Amino acid sequence: MISRLGLKESKEILRAGRLGRLGCVADGGPYVIPVNYLFDEESIYIHSLPGRKIEVLRTNPRACLQVDQIKDEFHWRSAIAYGRYEEITDPAEREQALQKLLARFPHFTPVESAMAQADEMSRPVIFRIRIDEITGVAEEW
Repeated sequence: MISRLGLKESKEILRAGRLGRLGCVADGGPYVIPVNYLFDEESIYIHSLPGRKIEVLRTNPRACLQVDQIKDEFHWRSAIAYGRYEEITDPAEREQALQKLLARFPHFTPVESAMAQADEMSRPVIFRIRIDEITGVAEEW
């Protein structure tokens, strides 16, 4: 039986996860991509090279992140955080967010770290989804 999760349980899923699906709207339709992320209770932090995802989010900043915990097809939990895309451009805030992401994902290579210092056109975009709402559901958890 599928049931709704409370805010506390939904946040636990987001906190425990490392890989989620970023959903946004591209040319009037859904666009969903897997991303590594960091959740800090108020925002979802992500970094990305410039490309379609960033162009889409700049055009329409409404976005969500969906994260699962799956034991099997009858035992799973899922949370979705809804919010707005915001690029982090302040140098100090950008560095702080990047350091948190690198601490969470130590497998990021030194090349990726160096790219963060590259020129504006080729360096990764550091952004957050500032959360407006979090929901969750589960089946027989």
